[in-house]
Amino acid sequence: MIQAIDYLDHIHSGYLESLYEQFKKDPSTLDESWQRFFEGFELGQKTGVSADGEQLAKEFKVIELINAYRTRGHLFTRTNPVRQRRKYRPTLDIENFCLSKQDLKTVFHAGELIGIGAATLEEILQHLNHTYCRSVGAEFMFIRVPERVQWLRERMESTRNEPHLSIEDKKRILQKLNEALVFETFLHKRYLGQKRFSLQGSETLIPGLDFLIEHGAELGVEEFVIGMAHRGRLNVLANILEKTYEEIFAEFEDFPLDEGSFSGDVKYHLGYTSLLKTKRGKQVKVSLSPNPSHLEAVDPVIEGMARAGIDEQYNGDVNKIVPILIHGDAAIAGQGVVYEVIQMSLLEGYATGGTIHLVINNQLGFTTSYLEGRSSTYCTDVAKVTLSPVFHVNADDAEAVVHVIRLAMEYRQKFHTDVFIDLLGYRRYGHNEGDEPRFTQPKLYQAIANHPDPRTIYYQKLLKSSEVERGLAEKMEREFQVQLQEKLNWVRDKKAPISTLQKQKSNGRQSRSSLPKTGVPLDELKTTAERIFRIPEQLNPLPKILKIYDERQRRFAEGKNIDWGMAEALAFGTLVHEKIPVRLSGQDSVRGTFAHRHAAILSQDDEEQYIPLQHVSEDQAPFYIYNSPLSEYAVMGFEFGYSCARPNALTIWEAQYGDFANGAQIVIDEFIASSAEKWNKDNGLVLFLPHGYEGHGPDHSSARIERFLLLAANQNMRIVNCTTPANFFHLLRSQVKLDVRSPLIVFTPKSLLRHPQCVSSLKEFTTGTFKTIIDDAVVDRKKVTRAVLCSGKFYYDINQRRQEVGDRSTAVIRLEQIYPFPKEELERILKRYSNLKEVWWAQEEPENAGALWFMERELSTMQVKTVSRPASAAPATGSHLKHVQEQNALLEKIFNKEE
Repeated sequence: MIQAIDYLDHIHSGYLESLYEQFKKDPSTLDESWQRFFEGFELGQKTGVSADGEQLAKEFKVIELINAYRTRGHLFTRTNPVRQRRKYRPTLDIENFCLSKQDLKTVFHAGELIGIGAATLEEILQHLNHTYCRSVGAEFMFIRVPERVQWLRERMESTRNEPHLSIEDKKRILQKLNEALVFETFLHKRYLGQKRFSLQGSETLIPGLDFLIEHGAELGVEEFVIGMAHRGRLNVLANILEKTYEEIFAEFEDFPLDEGSFSGDVKYHLGYTSLLKTKRGKQVKVSLSPNPSHLEAVDPVIEGMARAGIDEQYNGDVNKIVPILIHGDAAIAGQGVVYEVIQMSLLEGYATGGTIHLVINNQLGFTTSYLEGRSSTYCTDVAKVTLSPVFHVNADDAEAVVHVIRLAMEYRQKFHTDVFIDLLGYRRYGHNEGDEPRFTQPKLYQAIANHPDPRTIYYQKLLKSSEVERGLAEKMEREFQVQLQEKLNWVRDKKAPISTLQKQKSNGRQSRSSLPKTGVPLDELKTTAERIFRIPEQLNPLPKILKIYDERQRRFAEGKNIDWGMAEALAFGTLVHEKIPVRLSGQDSVRGTFAHRHAAILSQDDEEQYIPLQHVSEDQAPFYIYNSPLSEYAVMGFEFGYSCARPNALTIWEAQYGDFANGAQIVIDEFIASSAEKWNKDNGLVLFLPHGYEGHGPDHSSARIERFLLLAANQNMRIVNCTTPANFFHLLRSQVKLDVRSPLIVFTPKSLLRHPQCVSSLKEFTTGTFKTIIDDAVVDRKKVTRAVLCSGKFYYDINQRRQEVGDRSTAVIRLEQIYPFPKEELERILKRYSNLKEVWWAQEEPENAGALWFMERELSTMQVKTVSRPASAAPATGSHLKHVQEQNALLEKIFNKEE
């Protein structure tokens, strides 16, 4: 960079003139060094300092110093309460900026840049150190939007990063710290050795959350949805969400569950919802979602819940509902789902207006030091992916915590992006209360043992400033101890389960009502088809798209050959017409991985997008469809959360290939399959998993039916492999019309999307309901001696071979719903075949996969014969030739009369 003292020699050069004009229009388009240069030049002009003097040169050095504090000050803070910080170079020593101690008493006009006017270098340094290098470290200069940088800079520098709190506010902080600390010590003494995952060492989270909710309510927030792991959860439940202490004590007493109730979960995984009233009388809904021990698995679930609230309750107003994610330091750095969620945060289909991320930074992950747990400088460095500001704050400084939390809340409401708060504390006990942390961290825990708790530190600060009377904290502690003991005595006298969750029974899944009628009157179907199969004349789509839509119109008019894509569109169209919202997301879902959907039509002139399903009727429910990022874990978790919060909508996650659901197995295991059992939380999420053996290799064949069947129990989900478009139509419509909601797993086709036999007549859409079994309609039942049961695409292969060999003694019966297994219906169908001698189960999947083991168990009284590929560690072969040979071998086995 050209030094300031040389400026007069170069100002008239065309290059510098053009740079200066560029700076005046938009400083952010220039390199930071040039920005600082021109800021200094304008300051010099404004103050009348000689442009060619030594003073101006030093003014520029002070400007560089100021920007260094803004950019790197966070590296030199006093934010760690129990460790010495790592050393970083270069430091912010003035000598590194060609300044010296002789300059400390010199007045510099650069002080105007930080809002203190002309000031000595000493005063400027004090202001900068107080703002950027004490209890708060701020990372924000990397943000590429000047307005946001300036907003943060002004908010911090004008207050020196200190809050303006009333005496009442300070007493409130002390009260919440007292509640947080005494609650933990009370549990520690009464339930010695029991796991609770104490918050001790980070108790300032509680006043922080308290002020976040209070301040958020003043900024227009009506609802907060919180996701967190187990560390500190009991404290948050009790002292933020106001779950009664009696309920929590009852869970520690471990009274037996009511007979017939769900299996439940450990107390530090449970959720809760409260309507809280703020100090100023505003009512705020606050929910803490249940979460398993997969620490960050709840993150996308919370985002989905928040988005559902934005879409349905708050009419798109992101200022009304705020997601809060409370992380551990090891988890936010180590769990990949965090990155996936952050990458979703600004996307159209998944944005929630910004999330407040709070990190309970214990500086440990179980026994793993932070030096072993990540490569990045900070656990929050993932925030920089979306240019989100980060505040590192000493968890011993309660007022600093409250300050940055309120600042974060204001930033979120104004700019609608994520904000991260790294709460640096410690963990007073081990990973759980039965663990011995000195085994692996002896030096750290020696320091922790001698370190006062945050309440004591804050109380001493208030006493020193004479803001509270001596003895106040002791009085608060005594009164709260008495209150807790009284509540515990009451619970022990009752000796009965009183938890709200334990009172609720989940017998509804055991007594599911019969499938509802889902046919649609012909007139309504025609009206829907007219809207969804027609392209506006002003749109200029690709000829291939026009041909597809013309073909759909023709087929519908003829009333036959309705294919899979048409059936799906008709299901969606009739549902939104009935005011039932539909949301579908997945990788390439708008077009469809196999180009069968084409839900959005693009004009080839300007790429204007038209979605027919959003134009079914004037007062229809919304139809949402989104191409997701290349994520399974986070996107499926998001849709699960969305479905939880919007139970009356049809919410669908679609895999690009069914096998890709493997990437979201944690969501399937911990939420989809078991949330009803663990947390009594019903959910109606639908998974579309393309499945079928067409010779496309091991990763594009099997959606792992066997895994879902292993998780199936107590009617916790429906597992379906349809064979006709009409049955698929009725299935989707039935999902939102059942009395009891449960997840629906649909193994959708690939080759059948265009199979000439996989079509339905229009008449099949106007009456009836979903068929769990489809009987053979082409055979003479009296001549049948063998029934072959199968599901999905394999039916068409079997049926074709049966026609080729002229077999009239074999009935092919399609099991459309695999679980819950329709045993009674199957028995009724088999009784129709008076001469039946044997029953077979035929599948494309290997012997150790698919539904084979499940069918053998369900049909154990029938001595069922089975047909499958040999057991294999891989789902399918990678050779197309071998696939054809294997497929032929299966069919030959079925129709070999000697077998």
